[in-house]
Amino acid sequence: MKLTRLAVAVGTVIAAVATALASSPGAQAAAGDGTPTDSNIRFVGRWDTRDSGAYVPGWAGAYLTTGFTGTTVKLKQRNTIDLYYSIDGRPDVYLQNVRGTVNLTATPLSAGNHTLRVSYRVVAGSYHGDAVFQGLVLDSGARTLPAQPAKGMVEFVGDSITVGTTTSKNALTAYGWLVGEQLGLDHMQVAEGGACLVSTADGCVGLDRRFVKVSAADGAVDHNFARYQADVVVINLGTNDAGHGVSTTQFQDSYVGLLRTIRSKYPKAAILALQTFRGRFVPQTQAAVQTVNNAGDRNVFFVPTDGWVPSDGLSDSVHPNDAGHRAIAAKLAPIVAAHLAPPATPSPTPTPSASPSRTPSPSPTPSATPSATPSGQVGACAVHYSVTNQWPGGFQSEVQVTNTGTSTLNGWALGWRFSDGQQISQGWNGTFTQTGAAVTVTNPTWSPALAPGASATVGFTANSNGANSAPASFTLNGAACALT
Repeated sequence: MKLTRLAVAVGTVIAAVATALASSPGAQAAAGDGTPTDSNIRFVGRWDTRDSGAYVPGWAGAYLTTGFTGTTVKLKQRNTIDLYYSIDGRPDVYLQNVRGTVNLTATPLSAGNHTLRVSYRVVAGSYHGDAVFQGLVLDSGARTLPAQPAKGMVEFVGDSITVGTTTSKNALTAYGWLVGEQLGLDHMQVAEGGACLVSTADGCVGLDRRFVKVSAADGAVDHNFARYQADVVVINLGTNDAGHGVSTTQFQDSYVGLLRTIRSKYPKAAILALQTFRGRFVPQTQAAVQTVNNAGDRNVFFVPTDGWVPSDGLSDSVHPNDAGHRAIAAKLAPIVAAHLAPPATPSPTPTPSASPSRTPSPSPTPSATPSATPSGQVGACAVHYSVTNQWPGGFQSEVQVTNTGTSTLNGWALGWRFSDGQQISQGWNGTFTQTGAAVTVTNPTWSPALAPGASATVGFTANSNGANSAPASFTLNGAACALT
């Protein structure tokens, strides 16, 4: 009788443990089963994961990616949504007004391993659908495979311009997505059409408060920043604030607050504050950056954007078109790449400025004298040097070099000497080497040639104490350049 009661008790305990395990979110999914909690599926960006059976992307740039076996893959959706998907890295396919079990392989794939990426069309402020991921349906016996990790994470904070409004594929053709793809990074657009920096009384969605949220929706829960850490955060805010009565003082104070909030969530990220393309609140943005620099945070930078959007790069008076976003991405990608590496620690002894640890392609070994075509005026050149930002103990500069000769330089090296002990900490659009006062910048691997009449612009940040005189002379492949 006692043994029977003991057996019943043990059975009750086992049943209770089994029930508890079955009801826990972590036990509902085994790696490979395609449910939202499948660890082989990587959810990039801000996702509401409170419901283990339905994950919801919050902002415009969120996406999911995974590998899978078999010949078919289907999405389990809830209500109507538009979405983009890419299989095996092919161009994204756009589906409109789909719901239920959505077949992504009308033509079965060849048997083997495949990759999948899905981005829901959540163009915040312009489109609202039921973006709810409920899982994948695969062939019998097939399974998911671990998603390939990225080299890092870049997060873009902004308004409809960052969302990609008026472009052909919205978030997927916006500069943030393009930069992330070019550099092989995870990327996320924390942006809302019509958003302001400052939360206003007339209802403008303010990123000063909403940045920490899983979405822009009223009542949204806080994002879990333990899910990922951004390596670089790019901010483009201020275009809409003027239309909502935001004063320059409010804007500057709120920008400082946002920078400090971002720093509290991403302690090691480089933060890039872009000059708005329409030139709004530029002095206040610069002042906000200088405020946090002066307080000891030297990993925050103001980025001038004059001339980034070409004359044919707008779809209206505000929003860049596809070509405009591509032009912005071409300017921004090397700057982001340069800031992926941790800032150099100032040293009293001269040390070479390291090239970024993660770049679009491996950098060549720097050479002071790259080979050039032998004919023509190989060394003819003109240089324009400018300081674009300055703070106590440091500054940011750009150097534009133009080939004024008659032959293409198939590889180039730009050189100069500092006279006040300046030491470069980071550089972009080229490979920087510094020995003592002498600086050499060689061409980036993705753009080795400099045709007659063509220009290249390199940028850098540097440490300085006291005077910060501009270099007195420059050379291109060893020949003196004219200063402009």
